[in-house]
Amino acid sequence: MVMTQGIDPSERSGELKADDLVIDVLGRCPLPSPVTRHLGERGVQFVGEADKVLLDDSLSGLQAAAADVSAQPAFELAGPRDKIFFDPRTVRCGIITCGGIAPGLNNVVRGIVLELWSGYGVRQIFGFRFGYEGLIARYGHQPMAMTAESVAHIHHEGGTVLGTSRGSQEPAELVDNLEANGIGILFVIGGGGSMHGALRVSEEIRRRGLRIGVVGVPKTIDNDVSFIDRSFGFVSAYSAAVDVIRSARVEAMAARDGIGLVKLMGRHSGFLACQAALASTEADLVLIPEVPIALEGEAGVYACLERVLARKGHAVVVVAEGAAQELIADQVLAEARDKSGNARLKDVGTFLRDRFVAHFGARGREATVKYIDPSYAIRSVPACPSDSVYCWNMARNAVHAAMAGNTAMLIGRWHGRFVHVPLALAIRKSRQVDTDGDLWMSVIEATGQPRAFA
Repeated sequence: MVMTQGIDPSERSGELKADDLVIDVLGRCPLPSPVTRHLGERGVQFVGEADKVLLDDSLSGLQAAAADVSAQPAFELAGPRDKIFFDPRTVRCGIITCGGIAPGLNNVVRGIVLELWSGYGVRQIFGFRFGYEGLIARYGHQPMAMTAESVAHIHHEGGTVLGTSRGSQEPAELVDNLEANGIGILFVIGGGGSMHGALRVSEEIRRRGLRIGVVGVPKTIDNDVSFIDRSFGFVSAYSAAVDVIRSARVEAMAARDGIGLVKLMGRHSGFLACQAALASTEADLVLIPEVPIALEGEAGVYACLERVLARKGHAVVVVAEGAAQELIADQVLAEARDKSGNARLKDVGTFLRDRFVAHFGARGREATVKYIDPSYAIRSVPACPSDSVYCWNMARNAVHAAMAGNTAMLIGRWHGRFVHVPLALAIRKSRQVDTDGDLWMSVIEATGQPRAFA
């Protein structure tokens, strides 16, 4: 089970209205769904317009909903509709994968193709290479015709058969090429930056009055997409990180005053570090971006490490890459931002490694610090069984939404149900670990570290 943050207080406080969760549609759906031919009339549970999942399912939220259900923010339930917008015989679909790789990308690509091919009878499916670049002719990337047979076994490998890239492209140029290629539906598989791009493409399509659907499947091993219980690839990534943390413990135990230091991904959110630390049961200290860090002082990192070493003789520290950035003043970065527009982070791993060695050396103790950065290794693994199932359900629900003419949305899971989330809502802010919530409290109880470093 994946422990999640739950509802952010701002999401429960009334800042969001029912209209904020409304999904854009391209038009009336006049065609009967062919899914019935595939599964049979009694094998399909079609989703109706009234089927929704409340944003806030707490008792207080349900009591408020009882007064006026229609006014309560609620997500559309995902699933097949009995009527669809696009004609499967003529619609052309495009798929792109963007940003950094993550476990399960190939699973999602495969799932989209198989549901289009077998569920709806769509035969014109194209994979565009290297993210948004693939939609622009001047880059010279030829689209790949995709069939049920061509994707049958791609999920056994990590990475993405379509390739990926970072960096933004002009929405006008992207839409020009969607039109030129006759694309009716674009599936965007990517993280926060990719979803920003998908929204900009949707807005350009709307401005031109075109009937092209854009549906996202969110991907980030940081697990930081808002209004999503869990991102695909997250479980696979933290499961792979468990072995690394256990290796760090073995290294630490082999030396006097040994310290195993593991840096995991997490630019602004510490979900991966928290979950991997809990799953491994080996971490003595977990450092995340949401919690300010002090090195000195009775409750500082140094003092915590000293107490652990005195008790056990070794220690294991897990740190998210975005932690302690305010403390690292001596690293000069060549460029302030990467191609996706993200601020380039200073290396907290080498910073802490050097500070730990210097601190204990100044006290006459020769601490042995073994630093491991498995970031690229853990994101390149194939999807674990749990993620594989999750990816399939994300993919098939993305197809159901797209064929019914929904657009400017992504597929998420909220309170255990797959739902439609407006792109504009999903990208408002990144989700972070609630330092008053159960996940962080679980980490505190498991490690014995202070709740805050001050």
